[in-house]
Amino acid sequence: MDIGISTEDRVAIAHGLSKLMADTYTLYLKTHNFHWNVSGPMFRTLHLMFEEQYNELWLAVDPIAERIRALDHFAPGSYGQFAALTSIAEAEGVPKAEEMITQLVAGHEAVCRTARALFPLIEQCADEATADLVTQRLQVHEKTAWMLRSLLVR
Repeated sequence: MDIGISTEDRVAIAHGLSKLMADTYTLYLKTHNFHWNVSGPMFRTLHLMFEEQYNELWLAVDPIAERIRALDHFAPGSYGQFAALTSIAEAEGVPKAEEMITQLVAGHEAVCRTARALFPLIEQCADEATADLVTQRLQVHEKTAWMLRSLLVR
């Protein structure tokens, strides 16, 4: 394979994207779980908001996996692989609605950190395709974290 990125750099980028994919998938599962189990005075608002968010996360996983494949590496695809790669903790039990929001803010911020950690390498390699994908993901996660955080203001 000769796309102008060395084998060593493609391995490193694919590994970073695998972490991003694991964080995205883990956050998808957590958001979907909270969608099903939220209760309280903000039920309808949160139920609908979480649904929008988990749908967006679900659609985000495929382009990340396809970029990993375009770099000639296999994408992670099992719970075990995701658990080993993610920086997002699973929810314990069913938290109250406000705690769900707090955990989702933390999750989106974690994805932002994972995405940002990729930039030095992808910039060094002039990997604009990955940079574009990661930039788009970063924008979504920063905006979603802001929207969720705004629900916690008293």
